[in-house]
Amino acid sequence: MPSKDYKIGLVHATMNSVQPILEAFEVYEPQVRLINFMDESLIVELNETGIVTKNMKRRLLNLVEKAIQSDVDGVLLTCSSFTPAVEEISHLFDVPVLSADLSMLESAIEIGHRIGVIATVEAAGPTTTKLLEKISLEKRKEISVKTEIISEAFQALQNRNPIKHDELIHEKVKNLSGECDVILFAQFSMARALKSIDGVTTPILTSPQISVGAIVNEISKREIVL
Repeated sequence: MPSKDYKIGLVHATMNSVQPILEAFEVYEPQVRLINFMDESLIVELNETGIVTKNMKRRLLNLVEKAIQSDVDGVLLTCSSFTPAVEEISHLFDVPVLSADLSMLESAIEIGHRIGVIATVEAAGPTTTKLLEKISLEKRKEISVKTEIISEAFQALQNRNPIKHDELIHEKVKNLSGECDVILFAQFSMARALKSIDGVTTPILTSPQISVGAIVNEISKREIVL
């Protein structure tokens, strides 16, 4: 089945993740059909608790099940804060269920040893750092990670002030660029800031573009096996 015939379910925890991933599919896999599933209360609760609770995992599982029931070929979770939960539930389904950022993290480790992580949601920073350390251990590659969290940037986006959101991220990028081989934006919602940044030569990776390729490739591989 060519990728243009695929139907993919997108699971979101914030509206801020929707536009970046829709734009990425439009550019890289425009023929893929997309169905969106949303529970914004997840990111609200995560910002309050700072941890992914069992109840939040059950709600994520419910969203994935709804996507599967819609006869999708694969499911992509667009909120990186919930990436660890994907590993716990993905084996329950016959179609690929991928996290937003796993492929991006693997790419970052291939690029260099000094990795900068910028997050705007408190929980996303430590989650991304731990995943980087886990992957580097599996690949037997030594890395150092410097993580910066700008919660006021996420708040600015929520308050419909995208210019402030982008400026705060740009400032952190410029601070990290001299001491890192690669910089990661930990969340989909941050991808918009990449469009307006200049004067930075350090590679900057965002999840949307990489995850589009990852979910389509995973669906293709499953079909070959079947």
